Amino acid sequence: MPLIEILGLKNIIIYLIVINLIAFFAMGIDKWKAKREAWRIPEATLLSLVLLGGGIGGIAGMYIFKHKTKKAKFFLGFPIILIAEIVAIVYIMVTT
Repeated sequence: MPLIEILGLKNIIIYLIVINLIAFFAMGIDKWKAKREAWRIPEATLLSLVLLGGGIGGIAGMYIFKHKTKKAKFFLGFPIILIAEIVAIVYIMVTT
């Protein structure tokens, strides 16, 4: 049984909206904290949010807040992860 049937399209869409909002705001909060030399959100957490489906929010946050735009694992990693997830989703949809 395909995953989309198990979870439901509505629930998947809600999840993707929420995880992208979290990734977006995490980038903004981390930038805000960086300016104030406060405790920061670990880079592994930011990358994990993108790996969990928050690629669009992470990329948007990176450029809107001008945060981590010079670190290769972010300006290259975020789009690569997003593209890989899109390819995987298309593959799953085509083969099932």
